Amino acid sequence: MTPLAERGSAPVEFVLVGVLLVALVLGVLQVAAVLFVRNTALDAAAEGARWAAIEGAPSAGAARTAQVLTAALGPAYAADVRAGVTTEAGRPVTVVTVRAPLPVLGLIGPAEGLEVSGHAALEPVP
Repeated sequence: MTPLAERGSAPVEFVLVGVLLVALVLGVLQVAAVLFVRNTALDAAAEGARWAAIEGAPSAGAARTAQVLTAALGPAYAADVRAGVTTEAGRPVTVVTVRAPLPVLGLIGPAEGLEVSGHAALEPVP
C-alpha cells in the first residue's frame, strides 16, 4: 500500500514525463524533416548541374532541378533555382543553386532559409 503523501502522484508523473517524451520525439522528427529537405535539394541541385554539363546549357540544368524538386517536395521548393557557369581551379564548371524554405514547423518555414549548390565539371568540346 502506498503512503498517504504519495497518493495521486502517478498521474502527475505520467503527464510530466509524457510531455518531455513527446517534445523529444517531435524534435527528432523535425530535425529529420530538415535533413530530408536539405539532402533532397542538394541532390536535385547536383543532378541539375550534371544535366547542365551534359546538355551544355545552364537553363536545362535549372529546369531539371526544378522538375526534381517539384516531384519530390512540391512547387514551393522549386521557386528559386538559378544556374550558371563559373570557373574553379581554372576549369569551367556549371553551378546550380537552390534557395528553398527551411522547414521549422513541419514543412512550413521561412521562404529562403536554405541554400544549397550543386557543381559539375564541363567537359571540353573537341
